[in-house]
Amino acid sequence: MPTHLPLFIGTTWLLAMLPGAGQALMLRQTLHGGPRTAWASIAGTCTGLLAWSTAAAAGLSAVLLANPHAYAALRIGGGVVLAGLGVTTLLSAYRKRSPQPTADTDPRRPGYGRAYLAGLATNLGNPKAGVFAISLLPQFLTADGPVFLSSVALGALWALVTAAWYVVFTWAVNRGRVFAARPAVQRRLQLLTGGTLLCLGAAVAAGV
Repeated sequence: MPTHLPLFIGTTWLLAMLPGAGQALMLRQTLHGGPRTAWASIAGTCTGLLAWSTAAAAGLSAVLLANPHAYAALRIGGGVVLAGLGVTTLLSAYRKRSPQPTADTDPRRPGYGRAYLAGLATNLGNPKAGVFAISLLPQFLTADGPVFLSSVALGALWALVTAAWYVVFTWAVNRGRVFAARPAVQRRLQLLTGGTLLCLGAAVAAGV
């Protein structure tokens, strides 16, 4: 059975809080489509974390990390996804704006399915999640227990902790949407978020 659960929860919480592609995506989704759109991306992110944990338990992550070509392809693919989100966000900052609808009534807001896939692709395209799964998860397991099931259980807990932080994060962002809904402020936020996603995509693709 997994041991040191409080330490594991604290570690994954701190990892979730680190600025990166996940937070940039949730910021974009909350501002562009509202909290429900962000929640769909959170679900996609958690699905990706579960996939990485299961892959690590099955030894697939080790195979991936041992194959430089497969690792590079995944890394570049993830970078392209992030960069694409950044470009679309930057372009939206320069579109002519009509009176601002709310997130729940805006017909241009991303569909929940697309938001889910954005979260899933962003997470699966981040090899660092795989590195964490294969290097850190085993540190919280005992050798005499059901390693596969325990690893998957830790992965589920990892996903829950990450989801909890992102819900708090998107709630805080949404609380500031009255201020952020001002056209000038929204444009600056879109430029900042889009530029961040574009830079993160380039960094991921380059292996930085």
